[in-house]
Amino acid sequence: MDSTSVLWYVHAPKISHFPLDDELRYTTSIQDVYDFSPDVIFVPGNIVPYYLPGVKIQIFHGYAAEKKDHWVIRRYFDLYLTQGPFFTRKFTELSQKYKDFSVVETGWSKQDWIQKHRNDFDVEKKELLANHKRGKLLLYAPTFSKSLTSLPHIKTELVNLVHQEDVVLLIKLHPLTKQEWVDEYKQLATQEEHIVWLDDFDVTKAQLMADVMISDTSSTVYEFLLLDKPVITLRTIAKDIYWNNIEDPSLLIDAYQNIDNKEIADKRKWVMQNYDPYTDGQVCRRMLDAAARYIEQHGYPENES
Repeated sequence: MDSTSVLWYVHAPKISHFPLDDELRYTTSIQDVYDFSPDVIFVPGNIVPYYLPGVKIQIFHGYAAEKKDHWVIRRYFDLYLTQGPFFTRKFTELSQKYKDFSVVETGWSKQDWIQKHRNDFDVEKKELLANHKRGKLLLYAPTFSKSLTSLPHIKTELVNLVHQEDVVLLIKLHPLTKQEWVDEYKQLATQEEHIVWLDDFDVTKAQLMADVMISDTSSTVYEFLLLDKPVITLRTIAKDIYWNNIEDPSLLIDAYQNIDNKEIADKRKWVMQNYDPYTDGQVCRRMLDAAARYIEQHGYPENES
């Protein structure tokens, strides 16, 4: 683990442009990864080719435990690095059942960047609100899944909200959103004075700037809650709801007017303590240390090719 040689793998069909292509060494070829012969592979997705060398480590790509595939054990991974106690308890139970992977709680790597840059966009936010002569910044960040997204249902009420309340609305769609919805909402932003379309690849900057987020069944909900900010969702499938969820779009304005509800704020605190309490900026260090300890204890997996 003393080596600093790192190769990023980017799944090209899903990501047409890698935002850090001028800063990092990366490839779109699995053969390149195999030839690189890594000691460790950190995987933010659900699968990794079994024939690649090295310890395979699941680091997750979000907090949405209600999505059916979140708890599926596919037998690819040697080590699961969990975000917080809520996830650690369940994956520890699963490790005792399957007996072929370990679990270490480290926090989620993205939180390191968030903690480092949490106030970087305060001036930009202040200027945006001043230009619009509005008091609050809202973010609409829905999921892209056809069965879960609020995109076909909420547009009229988003417009009503902007017309009736002292807000600016940022719209940030998932990169995999269907093109017809992208076009529809981009056009909406050109028509409405206080709706702003965001082309940013990542939603994190908008999350740091916004005061309130509107969504549906998206892992971004939990990322926003961990900033100790209120969330409104439309028809989430989450079993345990720690925010204000509405089933009818017409209730959006009422929900916004009640975002300071103490009971919901207390639930948000529970999420912060249990989903990911690691705000010390040292998550990635713990991940590297956990990988090194695993190798010390278990060695490298046998070549399965």
